[in-house]
Amino acid sequence: MPHLSGVLFFPVTPFSSTGELNLDALSRHLEDGLAAGPGGVFAACGTGEFHALDAAESTQVVETAVRVVAGQVPVFAGAGGQVRVAVEQARGAARAGADGLLLMPPYLVEAPPAGLVRYVETVARATDLPVIVYHRGSARFDPAVAARIAELPSVIGLKDGIGDVDLMTQVISSVRTTLDGSDKSFQFFNGLPTAELTVPAYVGLGVHLYSSAVFCFAPQVALRFHHAATTGDEKAVQQLLDTFFVPLAKLRSKVPGYAVSLVKAGVRLRGLDVGGVRPPLIDPTAEHLDELRRIIDETLSGNFPFVTAG
Repeated sequence: MPHLSGVLFFPVTPFSSTGELNLDALSRHLEDGLAAGPGGVFAACGTGEFHALDAAESTQVVETAVRVVAGQVPVFAGAGGQVRVAVEQARGAARAGADGLLLMPPYLVEAPPAGLVRYVETVARATDLPVIVYHRGSARFDPAVAARIAELPSVIGLKDGIGDVDLMTQVISSVRTTLDGSDKSFQFFNGLPTAELTVPAYVGLGVHLYSSAVFCFAPQVALRFHHAATTGDEKAVQQLLDTFFVPLAKLRSKVPGYAVSLVKAGVRLRGLDVGGVRPPLIDPTAEHLDELRRIIDETLSGNFPFVTAG
């Protein structure tokens, strides 16, 4: 099982001015992120506009990530949507040398519990790769179903993107009870947008791993927050929440899809041209871009004593 720890890096997928993949910019983006020291790379996933990539593009993104990362940390690849497409993406990720899959939801359909189990089983059987299942949107697992998929041999984790703490408590308990006595290792992840806002709550549930979109454009902020959260530095946690993460989340909530397009804009503001987002997402307005710039600059300006500009 690939070992994941620390801050998990979910890179954006750069596009050229004509909307095609820009793999050179992706390589640079990955190199910059690796230099900061993530605990894992999740390519062609949510922040990487998984929904807007075809299977061939997804494989190219994963190939690039595997080449650049070169074994320094595990590389997980996104797969999901229509089941046959998800299988194709999973097989492409395996050929590319990925270490695992993040199984995204089967979008635009609602399925009964048995159908969700079949979906996970079908994609998981397509390769030998370990699978983390994304609990989000139309892929909503009740405690009993979560326990069933946790028993599948290649399923190694569940990433929560719903944010129902009561439900998540029951899910964790159900999985833990079901796997008790086995030698299987299973991990839970906080996968909410701007996950840092809910890290204190999830740590209370025993969930320490989370995806950080902020790592894409301000890794020093993401790493400082992670250090503060894991060492019990509550003062730094609260100051970073108040001055950076809460203002960012308020901006994110103004327009649907900003959880992705603001991150991509942040990468551009920090000096790397990764292009805009593909439809149906939209890029930030000039007003919102200015607000994003202010949030970043005020934290990295030296006025905040816990973070350096780097």
